Amino acid sequence: MNTPSENKVMIKVVKSECKLYNPGDQIFIDGPLIDTSKSANVCVTALNAIYPFIFALRKKVSPEALGFEGEVTVQCPDYCAPVIFSLSGMVDE
Repeated sequence: MNTPSENKVMIKVVKSECKLYNPGDQIFIDGPLIDTSKSANVCVTALNAIYPFIFALRKKVSPEALGFEGEVTVQCPDYCAPVIFSLSGMVDE
């Protein structure tokens, strides 16, 4: 699905206090779509918070250009059950 000018994106749960996610859960983005065959559940609250980083990584913006060192790490804004995600661009398989 992704075009040659885009990366796929892998989102991995690093830490979770949310009942919907466990550490190690992964979500795969292919172009503008979530690859539901390979992905864990997707919470729309978390997706809303991390989408700007997903879009940038799809367009091959480096983590350093986004202000991160090595990998993009973001937290869901739900303060009652925080989840920390790491995001990385993936070259096409």
